[in-house]
Amino acid sequence: MSFVEYSEIIQEGDVVIIFQGHESMMPIKVQSGAQTQTRYGAIRHSSDLIGQRFGSKVTCSKGGWVYVLHPTPELWTVNLPHRTQILYTTDIANITLMLELKPGSVVCESGTGSGSLSHSILRTIAPTGHLHTVEFHAQRAEKAMQEFKEHKVSHLVTVRNQDVCKDGFGITGIADAVFLDIPSPWEAITHAKSAIKRKGGRICSFSPCIEQVQRTCEALLDHGFEEICTLEVLLRVHDVRTVTLPLPDFGPEEDSTDSCQLASDLSQDEVPNTGNSSVICRTATPPREMAGHTGYLTFATKPRD
Repeated sequence: MSFVEYSEIIQEGDVVIIFQGHESMMPIKVQSGAQTQTRYGAIRHSSDLIGQRFGSKVTCSKGGWVYVLHPTPELWTVNLPHRTQILYTTDIANITLMLELKPGSVVCESGTGSGSLSHSILRTIAPTGHLHTVEFHAQRAEKAMQEFKEHKVSHLVTVRNQDVCKDGFGITGIADAVFLDIPSPWEAITHAKSAIKRKGGRICSFSPCIEQVQRTCEALLDHGFEEICTLEVLLRVHDVRTVTLPLPDFGPEEDSTDSCQLASDLSQDEVPNTGNSSVICRTATPPREMAGHTGYLTFATKPRD
C-alpha cells in the first residue's frame, strides 16, 4: 500500500480507511492478530482484512458491515489526526492547479503541520518529483516523518525541523514551486526566492487574515515577483431534488392545439391525476448554510533571472 501507488490486496502494515458511512470513517494500521472496534462490532485484522481486496465489504462481529478502502490524499484529509489546523480539498485543488504542479516537480513547503497538503503534493509530483517540507515544531516534524514512512512515500520527501524564516528550506535554485502556510510569510520570501530555480517558478501563500496578505504582497513586489493575485475559495454545494410544480391555468384559448400537444407529451407519471394539473421535475436549490472563510491564497511568479 502506498499513497501514490494503488494496490489490490491488503497486507500487514498497510493503512486502510474503514468506511462506516459518509460521516463516519477512520484510518487504521493493519496488524496481524489485532482487532478494531466499530459500532457494528469488531474487525479482526488477520481474518477480515489481510489478504482481502481493497474495497471489500467486511462483516463485523455484531452482523453489521463496513467497507475497507484504499487510502487517498482526499480520504486522509478528512480522517487524519489533527496536530494543527489543516487545508481541505477545495483549497488544495486550487493550490495544485495554480502552482502548476506535475510529475517530476520539486516543491518546497512550510509548515508541514498535519500533512494534509503534503500528501496531495506527493501524489501529484510522483514518481520522480521531490517535496522539501519544513516544520518549526520538533514533535510535529518527527510525527510527519513517521507517517511518510508508514505511507511509503518517504523516498519522495525530505522533512527538516528548522525555522524557515531564519534558515530557509535547505536548498537553493532547484524548486519549481514554493508553498507557505506560516504566521509571517513575508519574512520567508527571501528564502523562497533563493530556493526557486533561476528560470523561474511559482509561489503560494495561505493566510487567514487580510493584513497578512497585504504585507506578503508588499514583500513579493519588493523581491521582483510578478503576476501577483489573491483569491478566496468558497464551496457552495447545491441540493438536487425532485419537486412538483403546478401548471398554470391561462383559461381557454382559441387555438388549443399547442396545449393538447403539451398534455400528450407529458407522461402519466409526470401529470398526477389530481384536480389541479402539475408536473414533476428536478431542480437545484442553494444551501441555507455553507462553510465560510478559510483563508486567502496569494499566488505570484518569479521571473527568470
